[in-house]
Amino acid sequence: MEKKLDAICVGAAVVDIPLRPVCRDMFEIESYPLEQISMTIGGDAINEATVMSRLGHKIGLMSMVGKDAVGNFIREHCQKNGIDDSGICVREGIDTSINVGLVTEDGERTFVTNRNGSLWKMTIDDVDLSRLSEARLLSLASIFNNPLLDCKALVKIFQEAKKHNMVICADMIKARLGETLEDIREALGYVDYFFPNYEEACMMTGETELDKVADTFLGCGIGHVVIKTGKKGCYIKSQDGSVLEVPAMQGITAIDTIGAGDNFASGFITAILEGKSLKECAEFANVTASISVQSIGATTGVKNRAQVDERLEEYHRQQESRE
Repeated sequence: MEKKLDAICVGAAVVDIPLRPVCRDMFEIESYPLEQISMTIGGDAINEATVMSRLGHKIGLMSMVGKDAVGNFIREHCQKNGIDDSGICVREGIDTSINVGLVTEDGERTFVTNRNGSLWKMTIDDVDLSRLSEARLLSLASIFNNPLLDCKALVKIFQEAKKHNMVICADMIKARLGETLEDIREALGYVDYFFPNYEEACMMTGETELDKVADTFLGCGIGHVVIKTGKKGCYIKSQDGSVLEVPAMQGITAIDTIGAGDNFASGFITAILEGKSLKECAEFANVTASISVQSIGATTGVKNRAQVDERLEEYHRQQESRE
């Protein structure tokens, strides 16, 4: 049976308010003027859904929002970007999460979040498992980002996805509640492609060497461990023992790293959907991320497929000149 969607993204859909540039002594100043303060779409799942939709794929979003103006803003964004939002659960009495992002001049950031918002309240009951049959691929946008989607919930989601022969991808953030690798080990055994960044991966495994970090995750049953290594690019190790290191785009000045990892995952998943090789997937992911960090906000950089394809050609010329 032909699938209605290429992929479904499960996870957070929130609003970000990025403040840039800020400095560490800003609290010493009575009034701290910025050139612009605006609402942007944020949250790993909606970030991925947005970018993949702009890259030419049919994407569904499963998330939870409150019945409020911020939730309406998120639904309107989905409709404008061609994202199937019928999997978004709207709950009364819940505030849709808002994240205030404090971004320094060199692009580093931290978030101020609402601990009682939808991000923290989303549960397995907000995920319509019957809809998983509609897509070829499932992306669990970030393990730990929705704390109530614990290992038991993830296993339930992943088992249902596998019933429909879905490829399963997952990213992660730093554990919010002190969770360890053992707390998610069973769930990781269902994951085909895992996208932690280097710092997160080291914290979760207790290792610092890329090979050992990857081996620890592979020991959980993951198919391919794709470790994002920032300006270096990414390191990939697979169950068959093969290793691939793919360099990042050079000459990029980052002004905002918010959502860079989500854009990387979006690029990688897009390439998976198109049947590209592992190396090609990594190259496409690196290029997509390189565009995202040159704009403020997680989804403002990547606008269309032609933009990424053009940057990919530039990337290939770069690599040829280095050989």
